[in-house]
Amino acid sequence: MTSDVTFLIHDGFQILDLAGPMAAFQMAGRIARTEPYRLQVSAPGGGVISSSAGVSVAAEAAPPVRGGTLIVVGGTAPGPASPDLQRSLGDALAASGRIASVCTGAFLLAEAGALDGRRATTHWKYAPLLQRQYPRIRVEADRIFVRDGDTWTSAGISAGIDMALAMIEADLGPAIARETAQMLVVYHRRPGGQSQFSAMLEMQPDSDRMARVLVHARENLAGDLSVERLAEVACLSPRQFARAFRQSTGETPAKAVERLRAEAARELVEKGCQPIEGIAGAVGFGDPERMRRAFVRIYGQPPQALRRLERR
Repeated sequence: MTSDVTFLIHDGFQILDLAGPMAAFQMAGRIARTEPYRLQVSAPGGGVISSSAGVSVAAEAAPPVRGGTLIVVGGTAPGPASPDLQRSLGDALAASGRIASVCTGAFLLAEAGALDGRRATTHWKYAPLLQRQYPRIRVEADRIFVRDGDTWTSAGISAGIDMALAMIEADLGPAIARETAQMLVVYHRRPGGQSQFSAMLEMQPDSDRMARVLVHARENLAGDLSVERLAEVACLSPRQFARAFRQSTGETPAKAVERLRAEAARELVEKGCQPIEGIAGAVGFGDPERMRRAFVRIYGQPPQALRRLERR
């Protein structure tokens, strides 16, 4: 059975938000050999639509997608939809069986009311704005993509490919999705709950010495990561180390270690293969209650809640 996948674009759309997911669906169709997807690009009124990069794409007039999948493509920055785009999007939403957005496309779905009462994500830079403008949405700012029933949202560019692979897996099974990822030379597949950026990248130490300390910490989460031990790795006194580390990363050593442990723990929690108590020990928290408090501070939810969300 062939299913429509319609990409709704608009003036100033991000070309990779379109091309990445489209390539995933196209490749999956070649691998499956059953023509599972009929791909089309639409825009209000149709015609040639210019992307933010200046590359233009020919689009059809936005038709109903007959119970298929509608993917709303993002642009360089969120903004209100034109009246024509509002009408086209409303018609397409009414006809769609599954809806999705890439990057700032979430703002268009939100403006149409399609995300009210749902969990959603967008590019981390714009997630706070999405939450402020649309308080009825539960924005999960650090996730690569979020599925809430038949409504999917993703962060920008490469995350759209991750979302498309997850859709392909839901439609055609893990074997087709895995081979699609291999042909695209991308991971199969980053879980939706993975952070849009890692703690180590976010801290971005400005010295090789502190970078080595962070690598040591990440590779020895279950070991002794006290200030004294990390100072030894840095070949500094504990006092010198604590001051230099904060100047380099913007974090205290204790907070940095907590974030690294929480990041590793979250991945294990969402995989769902180990008990919470075992995960706490494996990443160095030791006490599950200590890990719970860290999760609430960093992610706003305890480990058990994140595990339940991943299983939905």
